[in-house]
Amino acid sequence: MTVGTEAVSRSVTAWVRCIYVDITVSNSTNEPIYEQIANQIKRQIINQQLKPGEALPSIRKLAADLHISVITTKRAYDELEKEGFIVTVIGKGCFVSKENKEFIREKKIRMVEEKLSEVIKDSRVLNIGLQGLKMMLEVLYREM
Repeated sequence: MTVGTEAVSRSVTAWVRCIYVDITVSNSTNEPIYEQIANQIKRQIINQQLKPGEALPSIRKLAADLHISVITTKRAYDELEKEGFIVTVIGKGCFVSKENKEFIREKKIRMVEEKLSEVIKDSRVLNIGLQGLKMMLEVLYREM
């Protein structure tokens, strides 16, 4: 939501059965709100902040807490379900999927590949070649 020229961000920590989902949405980014929600929940699942079998806030509760449309929240949950991160139990709600560790590892690898793809795109704009990228990566890898 934009007020004058000022962009507004909303943050919520939704508590459900002693677990929480910490989500911040902002309209000052080009990323759609449903993707912001889905990506933040994915990260929390991959980083094991949300454990397999844990309940997520209801679609209505999350929408109300974030002051957004139920349709937006539903779309985020639908994306998460389509990608295997959550499952919906009719009449009970949405839960973190009980996928195996290999699934989580593959998702983490895919996230790294996506980040590296962005780095490659940026390096091409700046005329940084493969050798330059390798040198940067080696230095940063040793520093971490």
